[in-house]
Amino acid sequence: MVTRTQQLRALSEEHSAHNYHPLPVVIAEAEGAWVTDVEGRRYLDMLSAYSAVNFGHRNPRLIAAAQRQLERVTLVSRAFDHDQFGPFVAELAELAGKDMVLPMNSGAEAVETALKAARKWGYEVKGVPADQAGIITFEGNFHGRTTTIVGFSTDPDARNSYGPYTPGFRTVPYGDAEALRAAMDENTVGVLIEPIQGEAGVNVPPSGFLKTVRELCTAGNALMIADEIQSGLGRTGATFAVEHEGVVPDMYLLGKALGGGILPVSAVVADADVLGVFRPGQHGSTFGGNPLACAVGREVVAMLRTGEFQERSRTLGAHLHRRLGALPGDVVREVRGRGLWAGVELNGKARPVSERLMELGVLAKETHETTLRLAPPLMIDQEDLDWALDQLEIALRD
Repeated sequence: MVTRTQQLRALSEEHSAHNYHPLPVVIAEAEGAWVTDVEGRRYLDMLSAYSAVNFGHRNPRLIAAAQRQLERVTLVSRAFDHDQFGPFVAELAELAGKDMVLPMNSGAEAVETALKAARKWGYEVKGVPADQAGIITFEGNFHGRTTTIVGFSTDPDARNSYGPYTPGFRTVPYGDAEALRAAMDENTVGVLIEPIQGEAGVNVPPSGFLKTVRELCTAGNALMIADEIQSGLGRTGATFAVEHEGVVPDMYLLGKALGGGILPVSAVVADADVLGVFRPGQHGSTFGGNPLACAVGREVVAMLRTGEFQERSRTLGAHLHRRLGALPGDVVREVRGRGLWAGVELNGKARPVSERLMELGVLAKETHETTLRLAPPLMIDQEDLDWALDQLEIALRD
C-alpha cells in the first residue's frame, strides 16, 4: 500500500526542480521544538529551518502578532507608509545600536542590498574611482544563491555553471588575518564576513580574528559587513555573534529568525552615513517592509530585548557542547560552534547519520558530506535536548 508520504514525495519528485535533497519526511504540523509528519509521527526539530525558527514553531506571541495584523492590512507596497513600518525600523535600529534599517525579504536580498550600499558608499563617500570598488569575501562563505553571490562562492555546487561572474570581489582564507591585510587596498570598500560560517560546517574563526577584521576595516576606511543571517538574533548566546569579541560592524545583515518562522523578513541595519547613500528610486522591494513582516519583526525584537533567548542559548549551548565533546573520537573528529549551534565533523559521511536520526525521531541535516549540523530552537527544553543527544549517540553507534 502506498503511504501518504510516498504519494506526496512522488508529486515533489515529478513536478519540482531537484535543487534540494530533503530527508524522506513530509511535515504536516508543528509546535515548539516538535514537528509531526503526514503519518502522525512526531520528530524533534534539531535544525530550526537553518535558524529561521529560533523561537520555536508557531510561537504563540509571534502567531498572535501575525493574526492581529492579518485582520488589518498585509500589503500596501512602499508607495505608501503604514503604521507598523516606522516602529519596526526604529525598534530594530535600537536593538542593533544603529541609525537606520533597510528592510527586504530573503537573506540573499539583504546581502545584495549591502553590496550595493557598500559600492555606492565607496564611490560617493570614500571617493573610489568609478567601477573600481572592491569587496573582500572569505573561502567557505555562504551568503545566498543569486548570480552575484555565487560568483564569489568557493563551493563548486553553488558556483559552477553560472558564469560569467560579477567582478569586484577578492576571496581570502577564512580566519587568515595576514591574507586579509594583503588583499585590502585603497579601493576596498567592504569586507563581507560571517562571524561563524554556517553552511560551511559551523566554522568558528580563530579568537581575535573578528577584532582584527574590524581594525583593518577602520584603518583602511572600509565597511565591515557582518552577515548575521544565521548567526544572529540569539543563536550563539548573544543578540549578534560579533558580540563575543566585542566587535561592532558597520552593517548588520539580518534575516531568517527576523521573520519568526512565519514569513521571510530580512534587513540591512547601519548608520545614516552608510544607508543614507540611497535616494528614492535607487533601491527597493514591493514586499520589503510590508505590514505583516513589520508586525512579526517587531515582536521578534521585543522578545530579544529581554535577553531570555540569548541566555537560554548560552546555558543550553554549554550543555550541548559538553555532551557533544564526550562523543567517541573514533567516530567524531571535531565539534565546532557556539551557543545552540554545532557542527559535528564525522570521520565518515553524515547523510546516513541524519537518515538514522530521522528513523529515531530527530531531524537534523548534513552539510558538506561529513558534517552534521545541529541548531535546535532556542526555546527547547533541556530534557528534549538530552533525548535528541541520546538518539545521536545511538545513531553514531549503528
